[in-house]
Amino acid sequence: QVQLVESGGGLVQAGGSLRLSCAASGRTFSLYNMGWFRQAPGKEREFVAVINRNGGNTHYADSVKGRLTISRDNAKNTLYLQMNSLKPEDTAVYYCAALNSYSTYTASVLYWGQGTQVTVSS
Repeated sequence: QVQLVESGGGLVQAGGSLRLSCAASGRTFSLYNMGWFRQAPGKEREFVAVINRNGGNTHYADSVKGRLTISRDNAKNTLYLQMNSLKPEDTAVYYCAALNSYSTYTASVLYWGQGTQVTVSS
């Protein structure tokens, strides 16, 4: 019912920046809490950041706090992840997600994006 289409991933040098975007279909984007998750090879998918419906509240994993910023533009049905001061440890497939609550749990995800690869070289 809800399609999430990501863009902005790619290769970047350590210390560099990327901005991921997630464009949502439909007319109900503002009804969802939204989040970013990531998965590195051999690891479980993990929480990165979450934002509530109107964008007034955000929460981050300790590993990315101060470097990554989640935001949304409900008028454009778009979610963003600004990634600064990137580290090789940030290398993963990043997934946009619509959640049924303001939480950090994958079990709360209603819809996933297709995933986009972010590779940070040293």
